[in-house]
Amino acid sequence: MTAIAEQLRLKLGVVGKGGVGKTTVSSLLARAYAERGRHVVAIDTDSNPNLGLSLGLSLAETEAVPVLPRAAVVGTGGTTAAADLIAEYGRPTPAGTTLLSAIKVAAAGAGCTCGGHATVRSLLADALVDVDVTLVDMEAGLEHLSRSGGTLAHADVLLVVCDPTRKSVLTAARTSALAGELGIPHVLGLGNKARGPEDVEFLTAALGAEGITVAGVLPYDPEVAAADRAGDVAPPPLAPAVHAALEEVLAAVEMVHAGPAAGR
Repeated sequence: MTAIAEQLRLKLGVVGKGGVGKTTVSSLLARAYAERGRHVVAIDTDSNPNLGLSLGLSLAETEAVPVLPRAAVVGTGGTTAAADLIAEYGRPTPAGTTLLSAIKVAAAGAGCTCGGHATVRSLLADALVDVDVTLVDMEAGLEHLSRSGGTLAHADVLLVVCDPTRKSVLTAARTSALAGELGIPHVLGLGNKARGPEDVEFLTAALGAEGITVAGVLPYDPEVAAADRAGDVAPPPLAPAVHAALEEVLAAVEMVHAGPAAGR
């Protein structure tokens, strides 16, 4: 990592169509940054939270992560220290990251999750400004970009995860347009589940045609899929091809974040 990259704080949103592998990708990125000595806070914004499982927590531990209340962040103007929020509501994970849960649907008919989205927006705006890497694993779809103010309006970089399907690329194109309207500085495409060169070529060409730079393409790893089906807490070692592609993604994020729009 370069000296300038080590000094930059990164607020990274991971978004995309349902089923493309956002949570798995989020966990891989969070682990990679933690392995580089960065202080990483991973925020699960899915109303059906599972990021904890991918970061090495058991199901019981994941379910026990408290939801960060809106009142603890929204309207405080950044007066609440990140360390205090993390100490009270964060949970350390075997991946070397801290997990925060912003949204959870606990009962039928409980109402919308608007408060959770407002909480995440405030976290990115002024609550976690001293954290090296704040990574947000967003719920599938586009609603978080259309909400008042935009849940990820204060993100530095959006990674739009796509599998080798036209529908996921279409979602990426719509995401990129909305991100531009919100003023998010950088949107990068991240291919996932590529089973061969033809998938890599499709993702690169299709995203490029939409004006989206591809940060990298992660190959499909059957060992990761098998571990997920088995409910293994400890993930398998990354295959060399996956590790190399992940390094490419990190380098692409570092390159755009260290550019002229850095420090936003």
